[in-house]
Order: sequence, then structure tokens, then C-alpha cells
Amino acid sequence: MRNLKPLLPKLLTVRNIEQVDAQLAQALSLDPQRHTSIALITCDQDDSLYAALDHATKYAEVDVVYAKSFYAGSAHASGPLSGEILGILAGANPSEVAEGVWALREAIEKKIHFVTFDGSDPAPAFFPHVISETGRYLSQLAGVRVGAPLAYLIAPPTEALVGLDAALKAANVELKKFFGPPTETNYAGGYLTGALPDVEEAARAFTEAIERVVASPLGGMVRPERERR
Repeated sequence: MRNLKPLLPKLLTVRNIEQVDAQLAQALSLDPQRHTSIALITCDQDDSLYAALDHATKYAEVDVVYAKSFYAGSAHASGPLSGEILGILAGANPSEVAEGVWALREAIEKKIHFVTFDGSDPAPAFFPHVISETGRYLSQLAGVRVGAPLAYLIAPPTEALVGLDAALKAANVELKKFFGPPTETNYAGGYLTGALPDVEEAARAFTEAIERVVASPLGGMVRPERERR
């Protein structure tokens, strides 16, 4: 398999509201007993931020109270600071929220990012990300216990479906959530869970299948034994 080149995400805005107005808190469905302060975060990679938001819940007493992708991707964002996604962390006080944001930032900068194949032009950006222990956010979305391993697999539509099929066949994993094409950013994918070695093998198989698609995009065009006229 060719070398993978990281495509590092960029945080575009991080803004804190120490005491959320009661009307806005209600509109955001905040729990008044637990959510006094919030941080608003935008990023140019939606799936990287979803995973980083989950990471924050493992290191601070914060909840992900809002996270949504924007349509058509960061290349067609509504403004220079919009990116692909808005995520909101909420906590009981500004210190907890700040701790969550800092954990999120470290994860974004060091280990959560899309990749592509080095030396291929053009090549798709995709997300074969393994989470060894899920936090309180993604575990709920995936319907798994907190701390369960998760393969978070995202790619353009054809690559994603071929890759998911390969991943499910390669390891003892379960498809917990399927993102059918098109998503808001015109991608596809899913969450797979199982034992950590199986989750890692599924992510490898996903990547290898995408490489085969890139190497031969029209590889499925095979002349049939009998041609209908």
C-alpha cells in the first residue's frame, strides 16, 4: 500500500460564552443544571471535528450539545470562518469548557485528520480513523458502550461503499451506523465496532480497497460472456 499523506484540519473559530442567555440555552436544548458555559468551534474537516469533540468528553466534564456539518463542504462555506462544521461543547463552568476545548485542540493537531495517497494526483481524501476507546459522544451516536473501540470510516461515495464492504469482510466487526451517500459534504461511510485488533484490521482493509479503486476507477467495466443486442 502506498504511503498515506495526512491532510491536517484547521480550527477556524473557537469562541466561548461563559454564561449563556436563558433563551439561547433553551433554543440549544441545554440542561440548565449542567450547562452554563459553552464553546463554539468551527473546523474545515467535519469528521475530524466530530472525533475531536468525542475526545474532549474523555478529558473534561463537557457534553457535545450541538454538532452539524454544513452543505457541500468547506470549499463552498458560507464564510471564511465557517468551514464544514459547527460543534458546541457545554459544561457547568468556563474552566470545564476550556479544558474540553484544549483536549480537542491537541487531538486535532496531533492525531485526528483525513488522509490521501502520497504521489497520486488526483487522489481522494478519506478518513480511516480508529478510536481505541470512544467517549460519551460517539458511543451514544454509534450505540456502543462508552470505551468501546470504533472504526470511523468515511470516503467519497464509491470508495466508501467498496471500502465498507471490504472492511466488513476482513474482520469480525459490526456496522453500527451507515452514512449513505450523499452526506451533507457528499461523502459516505459508517461506524464499525468490535475488538480493537478487528477494528484496526477493518480500517486497513477499508484503506486498501480505496487504493484499488484509485488505481483502477473503471475496473468494474468487464466485458460480459454474452452481450445483449
